[in-house]
Amino acid sequence: MILRTLSTIACTFALATASFASAQMEGMNPSGDSKKSMPSPPATATVSLAGQTLTIKYNAPSKRNRPIFGALVPYDKVWRTGANPATTFITPVSLHIGTLLVPAGTYTLYTLPSSGKWMLIVNKQNGQWGTEYDQSQDLGRTEMKAASLASPQERMSISFARTEGSSTELHIKWDKLDESVKVSTP
Repeated sequence: MILRTLSTIACTFALATASFASAQMEGMNPSGDSKKSMPSPPATATVSLAGQTLTIKYNAPSKRNRPIFGALVPYDKVWRTGANPATTFITPVSLHIGTLLVPAGTYTLYTLPSSGKWMLIVNKQNGQWGTEYDQSQDLGRTEMKAASLASPQERMSISFARTEGSSTELHIKWDKLDESVKVSTP
């Protein structure tokens, strides 16, 4: 009886320790620092489209008087589109994003900034750190539309705008740029 009680206590302790460790690891970046040490806070963008909720989870870096595009974010190199963990896009329904047909699922969003046209990249890999990009996992790429902001935006944002029925626009804004792409249900 005592042996069974001790065994039960040991199992309970092991499960509690594993659960605590798992919860702690969710807040860790690859170097082991907690989310509190990440200078770019987590953010979420959601929109209801044709009765379904689309969700984008990302971390929003700040400008901090730095030159952004073509400098901190180099041109012609894939960018994680935010900071820290990869930017996650969740859709419960199939969508057209620009010229791409995106089946329902969970994806990572990257961008390919350039001094001319930007490309939005929908990648099938998910759950990775933001800089762990694998091009072989791309679902596809689609061109974005550029606009200038009236004044520089300090913190990067991802948002939805001009939502009507089964159509919306996905916007990525930072510094002086607003890059967008149309999103709609088929």
